[in-house]
Order: sequence, then C-alpha cells, then structure tokens
Amino acid sequence: MSQFGDVAALVASPEAWVALITLIVMEVVLGIDNLVFVSILSNKLPEAERGRARRLGIGLALVLRLVLLSGIAFIVSLTRPVLVLPFAVPSLADGHPMVDLTFSWRDLILMAGGLFLVWKATSEIHHTMDPQETGDLLDKKGAPALGFGAAILQILLLDVVFSVDSILTAVGMTEHLPIMMAAVVVAVALMLVASGPLARFIHANPSVVMLALGFLLMIGATLIAEAFGVHVPKGYIYAAMAFSAAVEGLNMASRKRRKPKPKDERTLH
Repeated sequence: MSQFGDVAALVASPEAWVALITLIVMEVVLGIDNLVFVSILSNKLPEAERGRARRLGIGLALVLRLVLLSGIAFIVSLTRPVLVLPFAVPSLADGHPMVDLTFSWRDLILMAGGLFLVWKATSEIHHTMDPQETGDLLDKKGAPALGFGAAILQILLLDVVFSVDSILTAVGMTEHLPIMMAAVVVAVALMLVASGPLARFIHANPSVVMLALGFLLMIGATLIAEAFGVHVPKGYIYAAMAFSAAVEGLNMASRKRRKPKPKDERTLH
C-alpha cells in the first residue's frame, strides 16, 4: 500500500485521477442502498429530528469507513474462511454427496445485514399495509413509532454492513490509500447533500415508500445470497431498480395529469 508521502505524485498522475473518479462513481452507486434505508428510517421520526438523524447517520458512515480504511489489512483478512459447515447436496444419483460451505467474517456480516434488511423491510411493508396503524409517527398506543436512539442504532448497524462491502470494493479497484479515502469522503458528502431531498420526496409520495421497501427487500436477499457464495451482479440489481423507478415516475406523471384542475384555472383555458 502506498503511504501519504507520495500524495504529490498521485496528484500529478492521470491514472490516479481516473481511478479516483471511477471509485467515486462506484462508491456513490453502492451508497444508494444505504441512502434509501437512512431516508426511510429518518422519516419515521418526528419532523424536527429527521434532518439531525440523517446527518448523524451519514456522518457515522463516513467515520466508520475512514476507520476501516485505516485498518485495511484487517478488512482484507475478513475474506478468509472462519467457519466450515458440511452440507449434503441432493442429487439424482444414489446417496447425497457432502460439500463444505465456507464462511468468512465478511460472509457472516453480509448475512446478518441481509437478514436485518429483510426483517426491517418486511415489518415496514406490514406497517404500511396494516389499515389499523395510526400513522407514520405514532404506533397503536399513541407513542412515537421510533425513537431517535433506536433509529441511529439501526442506521449504524447497516453502516457496518455497507461499509465493509464498500471498502472491499475499493481495495479491489486501487492500491492507493489516499485515493480510497478521497473517494469515500466525496461519495459520503454527495450522500449527505442528497439525503434531505430524497427523504422529503419519499415522504411526499407514499407509493415510492413501498417501492423503496421493495428495493431494500431485494438488496437484503442479495446480501444473503452473496454470503452463501452466490454472486449476483450489482448491475442487474441497479438496472431493475432504475427500471422500476422510471415506471413509477411515469405513474406519478400520469396521476398528476389526471388530477382535476381548479375551477379558476379551467376557465382560463
């Protein structure tokens, strides 16, 4: 790994700039999952606390990723197998051949994060579909649906999962630590800028909430599959998300055009 002494050489290197821009784009794309989760969770809080929760949650993500980068050798070691489980594979032939399922710390972290996302998305979908719920901010007993501390804790748990995946991706793209840190800082800064508008957009469009929860459910299932060694290309996932978002955008535009105009506006035309 290059140290900070050769930062000047990196600044003068076109290859380093290409790597930085590529890594920023990759970090921003990988951060979409985290940003959607933060937006949905912060919208469960009273309005006065939402902005502070988003800033604190995303700020913790930045601190966590920089800390992980400072211990990059430890992060790389998380890919080494730590758990081996024998598993019988059914087949048409006689008997059930045994294979070994190997799990690294990264796999276990991804599995835990995937299970958490599946549980959280499923419970939020149930909350949205339950006609007896009293609203987004209150539960059935009239108490706040989610406390500030609980929201930050859940955001931090997912920050760990997404940060490990993000850092391992960065390690695979460049060997220069300053480039990784710069890309992480820029990507998280962009997430912070986009978090407010995205959260307000999701809150103002209930149908988008369900779409975003579906995204989180799909991402959670993908993390679990990754933990078991089934690689799902990220491009397929983000392409599906983009297509679904485009269709929902058309639906929103169609609903807006069908909305009756005020009487005074109709008389002008």
